[in-house]
Amino acid sequence: MIKRNITYLIAGLLLFIFVVVSWWVSREPEVIAEQIQQAQQTAGATPTVGFTMTTALIKVTETLLDKPGGYLANDILPPYSLLDNMPAWEFGVLEMSRDLALAFRKDFSRSQSQSAENEFLKVAQPQFNIDHKSWAIPSAESEYRKAVEQLYLYRDALSNSSQPDSQFYARADNLRDWLKNVEKRLGSYSQRLSASVGQDRLNTDLAGDAGARQSTNAPANQVVKTSWWKIDDEFYEARGAAWALLHYLKAVEVDFAEVLHRRNAMVSLQQIIRELEATQQPIWSPMVLNGSGFGLLANHSLVMANYISRANAALNDLSELLIQG
Repeated sequence: MIKRNITYLIAGLLLFIFVVVSWWVSREPEVIAEQIQQAQQTAGATPTVGFTMTTALIKVTETLLDKPGGYLANDILPPYSLLDNMPAWEFGVLEMSRDLALAFRKDFSRSQSQSAENEFLKVAQPQFNIDHKSWAIPSAESEYRKAVEQLYLYRDALSNSSQPDSQFYARADNLRDWLKNVEKRLGSYSQRLSASVGQDRLNTDLAGDAGARQSTNAPANQVVKTSWWKIDDEFYEARGAAWALLHYLKAVEVDFAEVLHRRNAMVSLQQIIRELEATQQPIWSPMVLNGSGFGLLANHSLVMANYISRANAALNDLSELLIQG
């Protein structure tokens, strides 16, 4: 009897430890805009063009790796392997960072389509594309840290006149190209979040072009509904992506200030930032609720979809402003 009680006590204690550890490592990081600002102040009163955006990508990636519990998506031991919300959040951050790293390599660091690629970014960008669940040979963390190392080298080279091959071009066309990719990313999140309650969607894939074709026939309409098991994953992935994008757009506010002021677009960017800040409000419910649209319970996915859709619509308007002279 005593041995059985001791067994129950040990099991209960282990369960308690697992719950506490799981709660600790599942806490989302705070917005780290102050860290980016401190790096700017260290660099001087007028940091080099591109310094702030590079710093934002560095700090967001470092936070992804060094937050409480570290990087969880590729952990294979419990309790970390049993968690799904934080790994989904991490993947959202990673996807948005991958898009920006690619924009750095093919747009921001190049003056023309025929210009050579930056050597640091040429190494850094592929490192972000390692499978986010890879845990050995190589591990995802080691590859992402290699990318950060190259980004530090690129950032240092930006302010070094002896390395003229490392440049950041704050141009309207470069910014617009990246924003168009961000629009598609946010549009996907909005659709997936809205599917939490199920939708009967018409097929609009070929709308607007009478000569458009697609590989195979698709149904004229279909019911799209997110699995009950995936609702929280979709929510936290979108929340992580919005967290990362919030920092990147705050950096755009600095590095592209002249471009934005010239087109009277700064206030449009600031409105997008406000919408993204709203996606980071604390969640007071112990779980992601999935009530119907006008039902008794809240639907957190639809609330998140609302903010993301508004940010996406404002991004589209900002892209159009960047076309204007």
